[in-house]
Amino acid sequence: MLYVSTLLIVSVLLIILLSSKYKISTFFVLILVAILAGLAAGMNGETVIKALKTGFGETMGKVGLLIILGATLGILLDKSKATLSLANYILAKTGERYAPLAITIIGFVIGLPIFCDSGFIVLIGLTLSLGQKLPKERLTLVSCLATSLFGVHCLVPPHPGITAAASTLNVELGKAMLLGVFLAIPATVVAYFWSIFSSKKTTLTFDNQAIEKFEKQSTNLPSPFRSFLPIIVPIALIALKSVASLYPVADGFLKIIKFLGEPAAALLVGIGLAIPLFKRVQKAAINQIFEESIEKSGPILAVIAAGGAFGEIIKLLDLGKVYGALLQGQALGLLVPFVLAAILKTAQGSSTVAAISAASICAPLLPALGLDSEWGRLLALSSIGAGSMVVSHANDAYFWVIARFGGLDVSVTLRTFTPASFFMGITTLLTLYAVKWFVL
Repeated sequence: MLYVSTLLIVSVLLIILLSSKYKISTFFVLILVAILAGLAAGMNGETVIKALKTGFGETMGKVGLLIILGATLGILLDKSKATLSLANYILAKTGERYAPLAITIIGFVIGLPIFCDSGFIVLIGLTLSLGQKLPKERLTLVSCLATSLFGVHCLVPPHPGITAAASTLNVELGKAMLLGVFLAIPATVVAYFWSIFSSKKTTLTFDNQAIEKFEKQSTNLPSPFRSFLPIIVPIALIALKSVASLYPVADGFLKIIKFLGEPAAALLVGIGLAIPLFKRVQKAAINQIFEESIEKSGPILAVIAAGGAFGEIIKLLDLGKVYGALLQGQALGLLVPFVLAAILKTAQGSSTVAAISAASICAPLLPALGLDSEWGRLLALSSIGAGSMVVSHANDAYFWVIARFGGLDVSVTLRTFTPASFFMGITTLLTLYAVKWFVL
C-alpha cells in the first residue's frame, strides 16, 4: 500500500508541477506520467504501451463525437448572433433594475452549449454596454456573467471535463446532463448573491473596444424563439428519453425517442436547428464553421484522450484492492472525489485536467466508497465536477479571460471570482449530499 500510495502521490505532483510550473503541454505531461507510473509499478514496456493505446482509444470513442458536436453548436450560435438575440431578449424582459439577474440568466442559458471562455468573450460586450448605463453595477455584472458560465461549464456535458469524467466512471451522459443542470442552479444562485455583495465597494472603468464591437454586432439578429430552440430542444430530447423509458409507449415511438435522446443525436438536432438562424445559408461559411469546430475541439480531445491513457494505467494499479479495506466504513463517500478534483484544480488550474485525473483515480475506489450503483456513480461524477470549480485563480486560463476581457485588475478578480468559485463548489457538494439522502 505504501508503494502504491507514494507512486500515486508522485504521479499527481508530477502532473501539477510539469503542467503548471514548467508549462509543458498537458497532453505530453499526461502521457509521460502514465508511462513512468506504469514502469515504476513493475509493468513491462509492452503492457504500458498497450494500456495507453486502450485508454486513449476508448476515451476518444466515448466522448470525441459529443465534444466536437457540442463545439459546433456553440460556434453556430455565436456566429449566427443567436447568443446576442437571447441576451437582448432576456435583458428586455427583466429590465435594467434587475440587470445582474438578467446577466446571470443569460450566462446560465447560453453557457449550456458554449464553453465558458468563449461565452464570456461573446457576451462581455453586452455586459459592459449595460455597465455604462449602470456604472455602480459594472463589477457585479461582470462577476455574474463569469460565474454563471463557469457553473454549467464544470457540471454539464458536453463540456469537456465533466464529459470525459462521465466516460471514465461509466455514467450515462443524458442523466449527467440533467443532474448537472439541476446542480448548477443553486451554485449559480450563491454566486449571484456573492457577486452583489463583493462588488459594492469597487468602482471600475472599462475599455470601450468590447462595447463598440458589441454594438456593431447587435443588428439583424435572429428571433429569440428560433435562437432558443437549438439549446432547449436537445435538452428536452434527452429528458424525454429518460421519461419515456419509465412509461409504456409504442415500441416504434420509443425507438425514435431513444435515438433522438442520445446526446450525440440530440446535439445533431440542435445543429440542424441552428444552421437556419443565418440570414443567408452559404455552404462555404457553414463549412468554415465546421472546420473551426474541429480545430477548436482537437487540442481538447487530445488532452482528454491522454487523460484516458493515464486512467488506464491507474486502473492497472488496482486501487480498489489496495485501498478498499481502508476506505470501507469510513463514510467518506462524495468527499473523496470532491477533494481530489479540488486539489488538482487549485494546484494546476485546468478544470478539465482536474476532472479527468480525479475520475481516473476514483473509478476503482467507488465500491469502497459506497458509490458503485448507477446513482452512486452519477453523484460521484457531479462531486468531481464540483471539485473542479475549487478554486479558480491565477493559474487558470479562464481567470485571465475574465480579467482581460472584463477589464478587471488581477486583485479585483481575486477578490470576486476566486471566492465565488470556492462557494460554488461547496454549494454543489452540499446539494449533492441532499440529493444522496433522497436517492441512496
